[in-house]
Amino acid sequence: MIYYCYIVECADGTFYTGWTTDPERRVLQHNKGVGAKYTSTRRPVTLVYLEEHPSRISAMKRELAIKKMKRARKSKLAEEWERIHG
Repeated sequence: MIYYCYIVECADGTFYTGWTTDPERRVLQHNKGVGAKYTSTRRPVTLVYLEEHPSRISAMKRELAIKKMKRARKSKLAEEWERIHG
């Protein structure tokens, strides 16, 4: 199974980072207000960063590492991902 670490940008410009096995489903959940308490009041959200991981543990560790990053670094990740996946 493939796991993913992702960043979504909320309507208020903030970022939310998480992990999932199905990014499309997870973004839909966030936009329905059932994905996470944080995003439920900041809809809609847009996927701005996604990376694959071979294990749940690996995706969860990366999620934690991204959550510890400053906003500027998260923005740079999103910009680089957009440049590649446009």
